[in-house]
Amino acid sequence: MKEPVVGTRDPLFALDNVVCTPHLGYVTRDEYEVQFSDIFDQIVAYAAGKPINVVNPRVLESAGLQGGVG
Repeated sequence: MKEPVVGTRDPLFALDNVVCTPHLGYVTRDEYEVQFSDIFDQIVAYAAGKPINVVNPRVLESAGLQGGVG
């Protein structure tokens, strides 16, 4: 495992195929509430047989849930 980058002399910064961005390991309480509200809405919609926010709608065909994808 590579040690964390702590300075601009790290070889990663010299690579043309690397984009270095800071990691922000923080989420506000408001953002958590939005995320959990969205997740809850998706679970309720799936349980009602009308899934929403489906990334791969083709999987619904095998699950018998074809309608209401949005």
